[in-house]
Amino acid sequence: MSSMIVVILAAAVMLALAFCMAYVLGWANKAFHVDVDPKIEDVDAALPGANCGACGYIGCGEYAEAVVLGKGEVPVNLCPVGGAGVAAQIADILGLEVEESYPYRPAVHCAATYAQKKGRNPYDGETTCAAANLVAGVQGCVYGCLGLGDCVESCNFDAIHIVDDKPVVDYDKCVGCGACETACPRHVISMVPFKDEQMYVVACNNKDFGKDVKAVCEIGCIGCKACERAFADIFEVQDNLARVKYDNYQPDKVEEEIGTVLDKCPMKGIVKIGTPSKKDLEKVKDADVPDVVEGTFETTVDNTDWQG
Repeated sequence: MSSMIVVILAAAVMLALAFCMAYVLGWANKAFHVDVDPKIEDVDAALPGANCGACGYIGCGEYAEAVVLGKGEVPVNLCPVGGAGVAAQIADILGLEVEESYPYRPAVHCAATYAQKKGRNPYDGETTCAAANLVAGVQGCVYGCLGLGDCVESCNFDAIHIVDDKPVVDYDKCVGCGACETACPRHVISMVPFKDEQMYVVACNNKDFGKDVKAVCEIGCIGCKACERAFADIFEVQDNLARVKYDNYQPDKVEEEIGTVLDKCPMKGIVKIGTPSKKDLEKVKDADVPDVVEGTFETTVDNTDWQG
C-alpha cells in the first residue's frame, strides 16, 4: 500500500512540475517576445534559401533582416542565386526600385592543360591547392591553376570539376555563390558580370614578361597588347596581363569587333565561357557527331572560341 502512495505522490509531483514549467515558459514567451517585421518574413520567403553566403551575410535570414532594417541602404540585388527575379520581388515588397543588375559567374583565368604547363615537378604533400601553393617549384607558373580541386570541394552545387588539370565550370548548375573564387589560393577564378549567356575572358593569370611566360606555359598571355590595340574599349594590359573591361562590355558590340582581336592574339588566350546560346547550337545542329565520343590529349585551345 505504501508503495502505491509513493507512486501516486511521484506522479503528482511530476504533474505539478509540468504545470509550473508550462507556466514559466508561457510567461517567458510573452515577457521576452520580440516583434518581427512581417516584411522580413516576406523577404526571407522570397529568397531561394541556399544560405551560400555570397550576399555577404551568414544566410538568407540574416540578409532578409539586413535588407529590411537597412531601409534602402542594403542593396536588394545581392543574392546571386536568385538573380534579377528575386531582386525584383524584394524591391516590390519594400516598395523600392531596383537598378539593372547582372548575375555574376566564375571565370577561370587559366586554360592550360597538364601537358601545356611546363616545369612540373612531383608533389607528394597534402593534395589541396592551399597546401601545394606553399611549396616552391610545384610547377613553373606560379600564377597558374594547381589542379588539385579546392574549388571543386568548395562548391555545394556540383558546378565545377577538374578536367585535364584545369577547372571547368558547368554554368547550367552554377548559381554564382563565389565559393570557388574564395577557395582558390592563386586567384585564378574571378566573378564576372554575365551580361550575356556567354562572355569573353582572358584565360591567363600570369603577370610575368612574355619571355618568362613562354618558358612555363604554351598558351599564357605574353602582354603583347595586340588585343588592346585592336579593341581598346574592352581590352587593356596591366602588369603584362590582358584584362577585359567589363564595365564597358556591350555584348552586341563585342560580337561585332571580337573577330579581329581573336585573330591578332598570338597565344589564342581569349576564350568564350558560359552556356552556348540558341544561335551557337543552331550553327552546329547539322554537324556530324560520332556515336561514341572518346577522350583525346590533343589541345583544342588554338582552334576554339569558347569553353565551359
